[in-house]
Amino acid sequence: MDHIESLESNYIINTYGRKPGYTPALVKGQGSYVWDSSGKKYLDLLGGLAVNIVGHCHPKVTAAIKTQAEMLMHTSNLYYSQPQGELAAMLVESAMPGGKVFFANSGAEANEAAIKLARKRNSERYKIISAKNSFHGRTLASLAATGQPKHQQGFEPLPEGFASAEFNNLNSFAGLVDQQTAAIMIEPVQGEGGVHVAEENFIKGLRELCNEADLLLIFDEVQCGMGRTGKMWAFENYGVTPDLLTVAKGLGGGLPVGAMVAAEPYVEVLQPGSHATTFGGNQVVCSAAQAVLKILREEDFLAQVRQKGYMIRTAMEEIAKQYPQLVKEFRGIGLICALELNRPVAKEILSRCTEEGVLINAIGENILRLLPPLTIVDEELKEGFRIIDRVLKEFM
Repeated sequence: MDHIESLESNYIINTYGRKPGYTPALVKGQGSYVWDSSGKKYLDLLGGLAVNIVGHCHPKVTAAIKTQAEMLMHTSNLYYSQPQGELAAMLVESAMPGGKVFFANSGAEANEAAIKLARKRNSERYKIISAKNSFHGRTLASLAATGQPKHQQGFEPLPEGFASAEFNNLNSFAGLVDQQTAAIMIEPVQGEGGVHVAEENFIKGLRELCNEADLLLIFDEVQCGMGRTGKMWAFENYGVTPDLLTVAKGLGGGLPVGAMVAAEPYVEVLQPGSHATTFGGNQVVCSAAQAVLKILREEDFLAQVRQKGYMIRTAMEEIAKQYPQLVKEFRGIGLICALELNRPVAKEILSRCTEEGVLINAIGENILRLLPPLTIVDEELKEGFRIIDRVLKEFM
């Protein structure tokens, strides 16, 4: 561990706040568990920040990676790729029949592609309206779309043409629309912003607003898509289909891959030379993503996610009732959820949970977030509930 901490200190730019003597070095994973360099075992309720969606080292995913890596690891996107084409077909048929896909390496890059497409569609329209408290990435354009000034400080001037309206407030969005507006960009479930779930009337209202004003409706499902809400795509909970859909995180099951799916009317907006990426849709990551999607499409898999989501809600709401002085409320849908606290002790609670063998996430000082693998089983969840309950009791 001393060697690992020394490497970090000497050679890695400190952008993640890892702390010697506090932050574990994870070296092995299996299912819902990971182990650190000392052999200590942790129940992973963070899931690589929604990345390890089918758990760690799922045999079907690792087999797909191994098979493809032994055959061909990478070629330029100047050439056809069977794994890329097959993955694109799976995404389009699942999310947006008739559409097409652009592959990237991350959620931020998928959002960049969506922003560029929205602007290129009409050269006179360049403005993007997003939601306050949203998070769309850390590249300059996706950062400008992110409705959180704390992430933007120090990087000004940001690209022009971005504005943020109140989440779940249709009038707030409508009031920002003008003749230069190209698109509305929204997370159906705000993840990094604190797990705020969009209301059905709000989402349907945005669809109507975009139809009336000839705007593109972009759904950022980087965190809330891929079965996490109990539906394959979060937009399915609302009976509304976006014009552009972005996905990443869980898509590769642990490997870096992102995608923008465009509805049929917009598939010709980006032409050869107008957008590209060297590694997007790499053969290995596409093979892993196919394996992930096949697992999610297995019979009853998503029904089980919904059942586990109900289990989490029931347990967490009961915990909230036990500690009303500490816990303000529970929020979530499926396996994306959060406890908002009345006191700024989220990081201290995270630290104690880590010591007790459970990995969770703290958003700022007042929110605890859970993003467990969709493959987690009931007994593992119950183990996590017991430890979280015990730790919260210490802060009463």
